[in-house]
Amino acid sequence: MPKYIRFLKDIRFLTRLLIGTLLLGGSLAYAAEPVRGGTLIAVINPAPSVLSSAINNHFSVNAVSPNVFDGLLSYDKEMNPQPSLALSWDTSADGLSVRFNLRPNVKWHDGEPFTSQDIRYSALELWKKLHPRGRTTFANLVDVETPDPLTAIFKLSQPSPILLSALSAAESQVLPAHLYQGSDPLKNPHNIAPIGTGPFRFVSWRRGEFIELARNENYWDQGKPYLDKLIFRLIPDDASRAAAFETGEVKYGPFDPVPLADIARLKKNPTLKITSEGYNWLSPFFTFEFNTQDPILRQVNVRQALAYAIDRQGLIDSAWYGIGKVATSPVPHYQKYFTNDVPHYAYDAKKAEQLLDAAGYPRGANGERFSLFFDYEGNNESLQNTAEFLRQNLKQVGVTLKLRTQDTPSYYRRIYTDYDFQTRAGQFSAMIDPAMGLYRLYGTDSIVKGVPNTNGARYSNPTLDAIIKTTQTDTNPANRLKAFHEWQRIAMTDLPNLPLFELQRQTVYSAHLHGISDTPDQTFSSLKNVWLDKEGQ
Repeated sequence: MPKYIRFLKDIRFLTRLLIGTLLLGGSLAYAAEPVRGGTLIAVINPAPSVLSSAINNHFSVNAVSPNVFDGLLSYDKEMNPQPSLALSWDTSADGLSVRFNLRPNVKWHDGEPFTSQDIRYSALELWKKLHPRGRTTFANLVDVETPDPLTAIFKLSQPSPILLSALSAAESQVLPAHLYQGSDPLKNPHNIAPIGTGPFRFVSWRRGEFIELARNENYWDQGKPYLDKLIFRLIPDDASRAAAFETGEVKYGPFDPVPLADIARLKKNPTLKITSEGYNWLSPFFTFEFNTQDPILRQVNVRQALAYAIDRQGLIDSAWYGIGKVATSPVPHYQKYFTNDVPHYAYDAKKAEQLLDAAGYPRGANGERFSLFFDYEGNNESLQNTAEFLRQNLKQVGVTLKLRTQDTPSYYRRIYTDYDFQTRAGQFSAMIDPAMGLYRLYGTDSIVKGVPNTNGARYSNPTLDAIIKTTQTDTNPANRLKAFHEWQRIAMTDLPNLPLFELQRQTVYSAHLHGISDTPDQTFSSLKNVWLDKEGQ
């Protein structure tokens, strides 16, 4: 072999070795190209109740089920729509018709062909009727025409600027019509033994232990997924989950899989990586909600006083271990729809006291102005710490917060069915388009008795309802931006809820796991692009 050829080969080898070393944080193993095979052990907590987000859109369902199901679209880093089950799409000039040209030769995991009938059934019977956000997103959808098996035409009563932002594998899963038509979709057995078109097929679900998925050999995205198997372990104990990451037993977990108290320590572990990327599509925030029908809290100046009384940065630092950013409005600061031109409530106990005095609630002989119940779920350390921090904050201005915890079903019944509460706190998602996520908190039509995660505050403002309608139907970007800004100003003036801070959820994974993307919806996407290097298998 001529010397110069051997020299070039040596250079290429050293370059590949260097890349492999960098990818593995100093390991000498070469891992520049995806490696096929292996089983990825992931963890999700709490355990999902079903495996279809069309039936239940809890984050645990959305973290698992997109591996089994596809959506019409996927999204890039800027959240621009990309082809998935739909190869292409176009919107009519009047905005009342959206035509999707579907991908040919796609099969369901049971071998049946995927067709436009699956889109029609999913859109009209599942997304529009059952999905909490879908009832808003697809409110203007009146029909889905299917002129042939590979064409689905959405017919709208009014233009819908949010439609193309809501067709991912997590938000609007396409389910098989041939297995769901004629059944009660809420009780269909395939909710727990799903048949999809996605990169992994369902194998088994051992309750309380694991959910097993296997590579779909006939997946339409040729060459994907790289993994042979994907197993989601169900580990309810916080300490056990953290230990499983440290020993390498578990190699991937989204949505704060370990206690926040452990994050700083685990970041020093060279075998692990931790990121807060992949959640911006959700745009999650933590909010303090008021029952606006309560005799005390119906006064907006009382709600504003309580807002000034809460040290939100102190809450982040003490109850959430510094993980979070003080919220300005219900729209996170990184969104294009965000505005800083809203009323601000910087921590000011003196101003809070002045407002409470003016509202007719002076301190009594014992120093107390009034008391309020605060309801929360007691299954999370940060929620417990939040409740105690808020109690101490409000005590300083003469308000006694009486903490009341309960299990999740009882909590939801109290808040959304009985409306038997005064204050509460919890997570909501503004979503990549706030018209999708925030309507539930602020729209009068979203006061729906018995439906969780809706307008439990029973807040109603006709002016804001009209603004919300603009964001849902006006396709002019400038008009929508103006409407979103006004929405935030009204929301932060009326304060049916006080956005406390923007959540920064954490994903923990092994240094031997590659292909974790930084797209805004990574945690709600499939793991078809991830792979384990040889050391991790």
